[in-house]
Amino acid sequence: MSDDEPEVPPSAAPTSPLEPWPDTVRWQSISTDLIWVELLRLATGVAVVAAVLGVGWALTGSWPFGLALGAVVLFALWRVVTIVRAVRAWGYAEREDDLLVRHGLLVRRLSIVPYSRMQFVDVSAGPLERAFDLATVQLHTAAAASDARVPGLRPAEASRLRDRLTALGEDRAEGL
Repeated sequence: MSDDEPEVPPSAAPTSPLEPWPDTVRWQSISTDLIWVELLRLATGVAVVAAVLGVGWALTGSWPFGLALGAVVLFALWRVVTIVRAVRAWGYAEREDDLLVRHGLLVRRLSIVPYSRMQFVDVSAGPLERAFDLATVQLHTAAAASDARVPGLRPAEASRLRDRLTALGEDRAEGL
């Protein structure tokens, strides 16, 4: 390093390309109750597949049915672990000009949605989400590929975020 270049303190340096603002962004986590919603969705699907395989195995006694049943159980156990980790990986941060949304385990994703590019904001809650008092905020922009969502929010926080994003979107769009 030459004497002309300022030295960047280690705490200010990005830790990875997906964490470009480690000291300046205050990440908000989502509710861990989303874990239960996702586990119930998984359990429903696994129960149906396991029942079909179990009946097939009981009626035929064929070992491929038993092998497939064992594979389904192993897959379900693996998904339980990944669901817990995936829900904990979700986060969002409100900044002055944009909203950051991060998620993912194996493939990590950081979406930056400028308030001025938002067209509308949805709040939705399916039956399972409502049972756990959760909602999802969906952001819609002009580019379909850039739509972002923040699941696992309490309804009051989802409404607050929707109203704030809508107001900021309108303010920023007026300046264009």
